[in-house]
Amino acid sequence: MAFAVTSSSSSTAISGSSFPRSSASPDPKVPQIGSVRFADRHATVNLSRRRCAVKPVNAEPKRNDSIVPLAATIAAPEISEKIEAEDFEQLAKELDNASSLEIMDKALEKFGNDIAIAFSGAEDVALIEYAKLTGRPFRVFSLDTGRLNPETYRFFNEVEKHYGIRMEYMFPDAVEVQALVRSKGLFSFYEDGHQECCRVRKVRPLRRALKGLHAWITGQRKDQSPGTRSEVPVVQVDPVFEGLDGGIGSLVKWNPVANVDGKDMWNFLRAMNVPVNTLHSQGYVSIGCEPCTRPVLPGQHEREGRWWWEDAKAKECGLHKGNLKQDSAAQLNGNGNGASHANGTATQSDIFNSQSLVTLSRTGIENLARLENRKEPWLVVLYAPWCHFCQAMEESYVELAEKLAGSGVKVAKFRADGEQKEYAKTELQLGSFPTILFFPKHSSKPIKYASEKRDVDSLMAFINALR
Repeated sequence: MAFAVTSSSSSTAISGSSFPRSSASPDPKVPQIGSVRFADRHATVNLSRRRCAVKPVNAEPKRNDSIVPLAATIAAPEISEKIEAEDFEQLAKELDNASSLEIMDKALEKFGNDIAIAFSGAEDVALIEYAKLTGRPFRVFSLDTGRLNPETYRFFNEVEKHYGIRMEYMFPDAVEVQALVRSKGLFSFYEDGHQECCRVRKVRPLRRALKGLHAWITGQRKDQSPGTRSEVPVVQVDPVFEGLDGGIGSLVKWNPVANVDGKDMWNFLRAMNVPVNTLHSQGYVSIGCEPCTRPVLPGQHEREGRWWWEDAKAKECGLHKGNLKQDSAAQLNGNGNGASHANGTATQSDIFNSQSLVTLSRTGIENLARLENRKEPWLVVLYAPWCHFCQAMEESYVELAEKLAGSGVKVAKFRADGEQKEYAKTELQLGSFPTILFFPKHSSKPIKYASEKRDVDSLMAFINALR
């Protein structure tokens, strides 16, 4: 079946394809889809006011990659909608104590076929379950980055079978992926941050999908990432992406499970006996692309399994970039690993403070790097004081410096964020913080410590193998 959208303000017809749909619900609410109203970032959404109708027609659909077709949906009735203005900040306050089911019902009631669930993980199964329980039409889309775990692909297939739906998969542009991999390799994100890869494989496909919608539904929870999601409202005007009518303020973002605790979420999934990704039973909590996801240990926060080599304050791939506060966004500095304030450096107090450690200035590190015959070898950490991982290794690095005092090995630190970051990346192999370098006695080229084990014994073994 195909459908056509016509507007009274234009004679243009937009065609799109319809996929297999789940069975219609007997709930009497199904034929009734309410009026749709929008708001801008603060109060009103800048949308043209018009009336439109969606009617099934017998026509071959035309391909339009900028619009997400009807993907996973319950059979929808003819829709008439009038776009008005609404204060979504006020609506968020009114719904802040509402249940996830009530919030989902409100979202689907307001937007009908112009809203879709973004699906990727456990929370999103809950979203589909809530959507099903409302008895209203719903749509689902997902981003296939090409780097997902095999278990994740099988999970997607299981969800489709369980709910009798077909998700609409969005893929990255093949030419962009090819250019990125050919120029920087398959794993460049370990060296210069995940932002570029995520931008190509996730953000741009999402942008194309959202350009065909007036609203979308996400599985964000406040407790998922205290640094970036602690203030996520249940509904908001999307501060980053554009909707069907174009321009910032043209898209509404719903977060029905924003106030749900992670434990309560899993209790709900078990009670409803819905499919979950088998990786969860292997210690994975937050699951993304295979190279950028790993299991977490007991007591670790779930986001510590994502982009573990980067600053914990900025762990967003770009899909929810609007969550980043101004200072965290500045710390990204183009690749997700740096810190940049008005003066180019962070205001965090310094770390690695010990009389056994040498503090190198820019001139000092440049001189050390130029020497070909040093009197003694040097171990230098390139760090940023705000970096969670630098802070975590402070105790072991200071202890190492004290152990090596008088041994003939100098231990030093060089603050490489802010204005020094570009130099450190170009000349000192800085990929992410912390980066540890060993400068041998008789070689100008430093040797980079590749392991993530930064305890005293591991670092000492590294030094003993080289000096």
